[in-house]
Amino acid sequence: MTEFLDILKYILPALIVLIATVLIIKQVVKNDQNRRNSELISKNQQIITPIRLQAYERLTLLLERLSPESLIMRVTKTNMTAKQLQSELLSAIRSEFDHNVSQQIYVTPQVWEIIKNSRSKITQLINGAASRTNPDDPALVLSKIILEDLMSQDKSPTSLALEALKNEIKILY
Repeated sequence: MTEFLDILKYILPALIVLIATVLIIKQVVKNDQNRRNSELISKNQQIITPIRLQAYERLTLLLERLSPESLIMRVTKTNMTAKQLQSELLSAIRSEFDHNVSQQIYVTPQVWEIIKNSRSKITQLINGAASRTNPDDPALVLSKIILEDLMSQDKSPTSLALEALKNEIKILY
């Protein structure tokens, strides 16, 4: 029995030291992993943040270019008919949107949906105004109706989308 106690005197402290060492090593490894994860997140943020800001800038530009006032000024040519203007406006909207569709990965799904709704409402506004004109009328008639319809709204669709975009930027940064 004394031999057992003698062996236990040596083994018990060694086990305690072993357990303590294992626990300390586990904690050190865990802390190191957390530090590495933090560094990785920080590096990713340094790369992603400028790209996201560029996406917000591009989407802001998209919304500005989709605003009916801007579209009409950019697309209207002399001697255009209402039908030609409608076609050119819708083509410009499609082109602008298609050019910037990849930016959706940098914004929340809610903001992207608002931007898509803005595009749809502008398209509806143009088509609704065009349905109230004669296709052979001068483009100026269609332009006037579009702008009057736009002014009758509380806020333009692009203004609402721009507000949502700005709010998201404030939350994220």
